Amino acid sequence: QVQLVESGGGAVQPGGSLTLSCAASGRTFNYDMSWFRQAPGKEREFVAAIRRNGGTTYYADSVKGRFAISRNNAKSTMTLQMNSLKPEDTAVYYCAAGTAITSTIRRSEAYANWGQGTQVTVSS
Repeated sequence: QVQLVESGGGAVQPGGSLTLSCAASGRTFNYDMSWFRQAPGKEREFVAAIRRNGGTTYYADSVKGRFAISRNNAKSTMTLQMNSLKPEDTAVYYCAAGTAITSTIRRSEAYANWGQGTQVTVSS
């Protein structure tokens, strides 16, 4: 079990950038980690994931080319760099840690540990 805390959310205009961070209470090198988001009235959806060794990343089609996920196992942190933000990126963003296989890495059920979320609002 690890405890996860997100930070870096806020309000930004369309086309702007934000960097989200996720800090873990324990060592994360045994876990695959991911970002999910949930907009009002919608289900939680996958955004990006990164394997425990940082060697492989996965992205939702809606953010590919705009977002970049990274991690630092020595510091037990994970980052989501978000560029070219759009109003449809508005949501609460959650970081998660768990053990996933390729077929489940985009599914929330693969992750047993979740943060409380940080709000991202993209609006002019």
